[in-house]
Amino acid sequence: MITDFQCPFCKRAQPTIRALERRYGSDLRIVVKHNPLAFHKQARPAALAAEAAHEQGKFWELHELLYENNRSLSDKDILGWAKKAGCEMSRFRSDQSKATLARRVDDDIALARRVGARGTPAFFINGRFLSGAQAESAFATVIDEELAEADRRIASGTPQDLLYETLMKGAKPGV
Repeated sequence: MITDFQCPFCKRAQPTIRALERRYGSDLRIVVKHNPLAFHKQARPAALAAEAAHEQGKFWELHELLYENNRSLSDKDILGWAKKAGCEMSRFRSDQSKATLARRVDDDIALARRVGARGTPAFFINGRFLSGAQAESAFATVIDEELAEADRRIASGTPQDLLYETLMKGAKPGV
């Protein structure tokens, strides 16, 4: 998922993502990549905050709060959401300004550009692109097809630990 915490469409996609997690359980892996759009002035600080929370194992807690309150993302608000997420605040403040976290966000932005994800949200399911806040059924169609392909590969002898790598060999490098 390539996302921007200030994007209203990204916010709209969050209940769908949670429904998919419930539906597919451990068969679904959600990976978040940041693409704070330039016209969303607090999206980058929010992305850095999410990464600082990640350093404490609190990424998903803060992720939820940032989206629930994505119209209240001033620096002061972000600190409040981080505290509510259970972050240790002196470490959080220190981590927010680390160059390694800024590079992580910059790398995500570069990745989004490389794969052609110009807007948010953008989703890749084993390399298959879905753009925007789609209905759960749109995701389910692609996920079900990918799970069926995974089952076929395993049945034909692909070892489980090589499955993702094998599936991704045929994936397109972008949209």
